[in-house]
Amino acid sequence: MTKDDRRHPFRHSGEDRDAAHETPDTPQTRSPAYRLAFDDLDFILRDELRPVRLQLELLKPELMMREAGIESTVVLFGGSRIPRPEDAHNARTETLKGLAKYYDEARSFSQIISRRAIGNGHRCKVIVSGGGPGVMEAASRGAHDVGGKCIGLNIVLPHEQAPNPYVTPELCFNFHYFAIRKMHFLMRAEALVCFPGGFGTLDELFEALTLIQTRKMRRIPVILFGREFWEKIINWEGLAEAGTISPGDLELFQYVETAEQAMEVIDEWDSSCEMRMSNGEAPAPSRDIL
Repeated sequence: MTKDDRRHPFRHSGEDRDAAHETPDTPQTRSPAYRLAFDDLDFILRDELRPVRLQLELLKPELMMREAGIESTVVLFGGSRIPRPEDAHNARTETLKGLAKYYDEARSFSQIISRRAIGNGHRCKVIVSGGGPGVMEAASRGAHDVGGKCIGLNIVLPHEQAPNPYVTPELCFNFHYFAIRKMHFLMRAEALVCFPGGFGTLDELFEALTLIQTRKMRRIPVILFGREFWEKIINWEGLAEAGTISPGDLELFQYVETAEQAMEVIDEWDSSCEMRMSNGEAPAPSRDIL
């Protein structure tokens, strides 16, 4: 008897699953009713099992990242349509062509962060993105450039989508539920870096800002690349003047243009946090959103 057998005295469910597949072929064993519940995909996909599927989608990445020793992340959001600079001439609009510079900035930022993550054994500040094209590819590529690990949180969409080739395979996850995917973006987040993007980027950014504003999540640096883009598409001052947000809410994020400026924001924030913690002010972790 192995040590593992002593710790788990019951027969493994996988053994029963395999045994059930070898049962005699009879009308009874062919009936869907006879399938083991956890081995019955038709049953698991029923509408009534949605709470179970939500739980599974929360648990699988959580357990695998915990087993990988990942304690904190730096999140990169940004548009999937932002082209690589060498492909900018094929961009569908002049604006997208001009935004191609942020591909390189995202890649450079990810390189800097990933070198630090390598130094701590990929425990802290591991790069996480949506794992797709555009800015997400740049984020994954930057980590890959320096031999670092990165996380990709992909999602099944009606149009064909595959993870970019730079995501660390054992940290590449696929989701059905947007809500659970967004929770995984923020559960370990130490900083959130947002590049120009579309509906998905805006959705993710405003989700994070709302959680911070309402103190459902501890405050972290929220860094927006490209002041001109953000001020053109969102009238932040107008929201404050209208009273729909407080003037202080405009301090929840900062603008930068380069990877180096983003790192300055993060380093200043970390220094400030260390000072507060030395004074006994330890903030609650973002994982408390669970």
